[in-house]
Amino acid sequence: MATLSTDKKTAVIGALVEGCSIRSTERMTGVHRDSIMRLVTETGRKAEALMADQIRHVHCERLELDEIWSFVQKKKAQLRPEDDMTRVGDAWTWIALDPDSKLVPAHHVGRRKSQDAEALTKQLSERIEGRVQISTDKLYAYRFAIALHLGGSIHGNSKVDYGRIVKRYRGGPLDSGRYSPPEVVAIDKDAVFGNPDPDYICTSHVERYNLHLRTTMRRFTRLTLGFSKKIENLRAATALSVAHYNFCRKHSTIKATPAEVAGVSDHRWSLEEMVEAPY
Repeated sequence: MATLSTDKKTAVIGALVEGCSIRSTERMTGVHRDSIMRLVTETGRKAEALMADQIRHVHCERLELDEIWSFVQKKKAQLRPEDDMTRVGDAWTWIALDPDSKLVPAHHVGRRKSQDAEALTKQLSERIEGRVQISTDKLYAYRFAIALHLGGSIHGNSKVDYGRIVKRYRGGPLDSGRYSPPEVVAIDKDAVFGNPDPDYICTSHVERYNLHLRTTMRRFTRLTLGFSKKIENLRAATALSVAHYNFCRKHSTIKATPAEVAGVSDHRWSLEEMVEAPY
């Protein structure tokens, strides 16, 4: 990897963040897949350090939290007793999104357990400031994690306004098609902490970001051979994708990058800057 020029590194990273697989990137750029993976690991580490350094003291009026499924090496149903459950099987990427600036101030790759929800909210506590309204789905792990790290309380001294949205679906016939979306028949909203505005209890924006991940990261695309073989690779690639989204990708609705709108950066980062960042 040390012998690759900046232009070649940029070409590799540019292909990966647009949804190309490792092997297709190898064919397009002529860079060996082992060198590509080393570049992803190194640039992913830089991306994590960049976000930890730059995303600080951010003021968000609202945040939406959600988690998206993927897997490492094999799916849960294929696991064997001798497999290391901490390194293979189902993996969940936890996302926090500001629907106004589109910034992703925090993310975490792990399992779908309470400690993973706490890891996400701990990141948020270190990167955001001020009172914020938080929206999530009905996953109970969020309740304790928000209370622990963001000051949520059922009493009058809550430091956050937290509301949950629960969508209820109609059960369709068994032969309706595997990929047919279920019909939403009811949406329930409830306040958990503080005094959240019911009109803004929503997870639609973060769910749209999840679609962005599935579209631009081969590791998240269903029914392909692009899944991660190691948990470290998934974490590095996810950090790279999130940092590229925050600092490099101009959002069509806000006409700038999320980092610019949130006041985190004063310019749109180029891929060259991302690759050569001194972290």
